[in-house]
Amino acid sequence: MSTEAPPGATHDEQLALLLGDLTDRAQRGEKINLESVCREQPQFAAELRQLWGAVLVAEAAGSASVANTLSPTVNDSSIFLTLPCRFGDYELLQELGRGGMGVVFRAEQISLHREVAVKMILRGQLATQADLDRFRSEAEAAARLDHPGIVPVYEVGEVDGRPYFSMKFIDGDTLAERLATGPLPPREAALLLVDVARAIHFAHERGVLHRDLKPSNILLDRAGRAHITDFGLAKQISDAGSLTGTGAVLGTPAYMAPEQAAGARGEVGPHSDVYSLGVILYHMLTGRPPFQAASPVDMVLMVLEQDPVPPRLLNPMADRDLEMIALRCLQKPTDLRYPTAAALADDLQAYLNDERISARSGQFMQVLTWWLRETHHAVVLENWGLLWMWHSLALLVVCSLTNGIYLANLYGKDHVAEHQSRWPYFLLWTAGLGTWAAVFWALRRRMGPVSFVERQIAHLWGSSMIGIAMLFPLEWKLDLPVLALSPILGIINGMVFLAKAGILSGEFYVQAIALFLTAGLMALLPDYAHFIFGIVSAACFFFPGLKYYRKRGNSMVLRTRR
Repeated sequence: MSTEAPPGATHDEQLALLLGDLTDRAQRGEKINLESVCREQPQFAAELRQLWGAVLVAEAAGSASVANTLSPTVNDSSIFLTLPCRFGDYELLQELGRGGMGVVFRAEQISLHREVAVKMILRGQLATQADLDRFRSEAEAAARLDHPGIVPVYEVGEVDGRPYFSMKFIDGDTLAERLATGPLPPREAALLLVDVARAIHFAHERGVLHRDLKPSNILLDRAGRAHITDFGLAKQISDAGSLTGTGAVLGTPAYMAPEQAAGARGEVGPHSDVYSLGVILYHMLTGRPPFQAASPVDMVLMVLEQDPVPPRLLNPMADRDLEMIALRCLQKPTDLRYPTAAALADDLQAYLNDERISARSGQFMQVLTWWLRETHHAVVLENWGLLWMWHSLALLVVCSLTNGIYLANLYGKDHVAEHQSRWPYFLLWTAGLGTWAAVFWALRRRMGPVSFVERQIAHLWGSSMIGIAMLFPLEWKLDLPVLALSPILGIINGMVFLAKAGILSGEFYVQAIALFLTAGLMALLPDYAHFIFGIVSAACFFFPGLKYYRKRGNSMVLRTRR
């Protein structure tokens, strides 16, 4: 951080300063590697991954709003050409449309007497180097792809300092214009998307990701055939770096994959285009994208956090098989989507052939994997890995001492549980575990400020400790034998892991179930209840702790190599 936090600044104040510093650096054109920042500032990693995409989308939206208010005298004259006019070897006849980076004209190539589309950069001579690089990337990406479903590029050049490229003119409408009238019939939607998916797979095989698939970038000719255009955000799959080296979120929020919306550039791949194809299919089935919001920031957060409403709830006429295909594409874990665009096309073709679709097969495993997936908050556990392993040891020691004292008294002078003193157990589970909790958090704070997600987990832990401490006065008040309520330990800790499963990782559902079952086993074997609880609860903390400790170690190794 180049901006130092004032002494005593809260975690949120430090996070705000860090975000402000990163935003300022990105606006100055500096390259920002978000993953490197997260490794350097692990206490902010989860929040940075969640908020950085939203910040950049908001910045982009703000920049666009400012650009729209510029007067013609301030902006470049290329935007305000008087048509028709001569542009190199082309006669520009009609403006077809403009996007965030370029403007497209219908034109006639004079030397060859053919109708073409000419795209030039929107800012003309005021374009930044990043704009120029992105524009050339689009031309180069499209020029490498010779496929009937991709609009071909004819020529790349520059006239009076204005870069341009010409491409085949598609006489027809965009899919966005077609969808303005409402959803498509199911078979028409499948026929259209199967061709688009084949074309995208062709691009993927040649190492090109589109990254901005949406209805307005799909042109429909008079015969109804689809043609993909606008490779302005395309990148090579094999590129270690890219035109988005700042970690910027590029694309249209409503159609971008969660990993794109989060700015996690290392995770963007063919599966990201598959997600966007699923959004397009969803739009064709329902007449709207899966998520709608009042602002780009809200849209990004919905893409990251929420699951789409099943299409048939919005349009009861939507086909069930196509609904399943769309929802499989829209899975947030990338491994639950179709592995390739070709696999998506094959499933669409199976639907058209009235065959069984693969989205129906293996549904149980897909649902199970979905439930066990990590959330984007799980990265905070890398800070807890070693501490959780120590915590497992502390639990095992406390439980073993508890059961040892209980058995010694049970088979010693007292002989019966009713005559045992409650104080040794009460002190062990309150003062003993309370002291360990203080040491735990002191060690955690030495690693850096605690994130808001970690504070939530701390409150869960604190509430469970209070609940456990309350068992002893309840036993006394109800005149129950010592440790009679011990099975409730499994229930309390099972509830804590159930909450962790929703916040951090679905894998914690396994620990929650194990602890709930442990409560029943403790009731069946009361003399050895704490031995049983100690072993199970220690395992519930030790193995996740080991997993995330190793993850943190791998991250440190990668950072050292860089």
